[in-house]
Amino acid sequence: MNTHSISIPRQAQGAGFLATLFVGLAMLLALAVNAEARGAPESFADLAEKVSPAVVNITTSTTVASAEATGPGPIVPEGSPFEDFFRDFMERNGPGEQPRRPRRSSALGSGFVISEDGYIVTNNHVIAEADEITIEFFSGAELPAVVIGTDPNTDLALLKVETDTPLSFVPWGNSDEARVGDWVMAMGNPLGQGFSVSAGIVSARGRALSGSYDDFIQTDAAINRGNSGGPLFNMEGEVIGINTAILSPNGGSIGIGFAMSSRVATNVIRQLEEFGETRRGWLGVRIQDVTDDVAEAIGLQEAKGALVTDVPEGPSMEAGVLSGDVILTFDGVDVDDTRGLVQQVGNTEVGKSVRMKVYRDGKTETLMVTLGRRETAEGSVPAVATPEQGDEPRDAEILGMTVTAVTDTIAEEMNLGEDASGLVVKDVDEMSQAFEKGLRAGDVITQAGQIEVATIDDLDARIEEAREAGRTSILLLIRRAGEPRFVALTLD
Repeated sequence: MNTHSISIPRQAQGAGFLATLFVGLAMLLALAVNAEARGAPESFADLAEKVSPAVVNITTSTTVASAEATGPGPIVPEGSPFEDFFRDFMERNGPGEQPRRPRRSSALGSGFVISEDGYIVTNNHVIAEADEITIEFFSGAELPAVVIGTDPNTDLALLKVETDTPLSFVPWGNSDEARVGDWVMAMGNPLGQGFSVSAGIVSARGRALSGSYDDFIQTDAAINRGNSGGPLFNMEGEVIGINTAILSPNGGSIGIGFAMSSRVATNVIRQLEEFGETRRGWLGVRIQDVTDDVAEAIGLQEAKGALVTDVPEGPSMEAGVLSGDVILTFDGVDVDDTRGLVQQVGNTEVGKSVRMKVYRDGKTETLMVTLGRRETAEGSVPAVATPEQGDEPRDAEILGMTVTAVTDTIAEEMNLGEDASGLVVKDVDEMSQAFEKGLRAGDVITQAGQIEVATIDDLDARIEEAREAGRTSILLLIRRAGEPRFVALTLD
């Protein structure tokens, strides 16, 4: 078999040739590396031309409420040349407040068509409280739109226009496949300019702004006022995000924009189209993240899962979930933290029975829970029985706190509520870990070591049990204004 080899002439075998050869090899290596990376596209023109017919401008019109349209008459400084004129005017038109005409207010936004029969996606804040909604297409045609449904929690809305002609539309993409550094293109109606294109990259994934269901893609593609509701495309022309917000000190783009991921949006839009509203699953628990010190206090090997702080009446109570349980898996999916659990439960079908693995008392248990509906759930905190109280409650210095058993008198003096039970914190040493962890006077300790406590002796006993078990910290359940929270404190 013939092979090819590189021969070096004798006269060229000096240092100069070797240097040239090394440079050439380095260039070949660089080309090989670049071939593996995705280069910048030569142009976005083909992509923009492909998707433009499905992107729309949205104009809304709203009547300002009468409360804003009425008020006292004009105020004229005493001695002004117009004083007599306005006095005569007011007298002719009657005393007191004078009605003013309601006025119309307009707003601009963006959106995109997702079906040939006229369904359009945008942000809820673009069309909120609008009396009239007008859709302008890339061709210049305009159609009125009606609201099919909205979801303020994710700031999404679904509109519908009626047309005899099939509309151009764009498909959803999988935002979970988008990687930091991927090219993206935004299109919309920034500052009322209409059908404007900007490009950039995915700057970050999984951003949360303020909502429980947030899953934003951060991008440096220019997004400004008016881009709200417009699409963020991948290079295949698929919508992987809905442009929603920007971070800016002056109201203009500084390269930090946020688009709600298609992973969240597709499920919301499907429900809005089917029901006209969202129908999210409801587990019926209050939860908090598991920190390292909490994990150590309860004997959990890894700081993962969602720690149950309270179980009001609802699906979880019926399934046997207890305060202090750590939810490790939900419907076969590992639970990393509270945010992930909230999103997974919310995306699960109402009425579905799912398996949930919990960590309790050093071992795991599997429970079956049938989800309720979050939108119609009526949250309630179960009453806690008030324990019998001695005539003279005593104080004790424990773990940097001054605590005493709750009595009816103390509950009334500190506005703890009629059903308050446990140990009330009267003072916290500012140099203690308890103060560092956020405990303050007025907090009520209701559990220690995941067991109810009503007296100082109860708390002492739980601390001693933790020490005997070899624990270096103890888990306390604290209530402040009725809201529960677990705190792990290191034992002295």
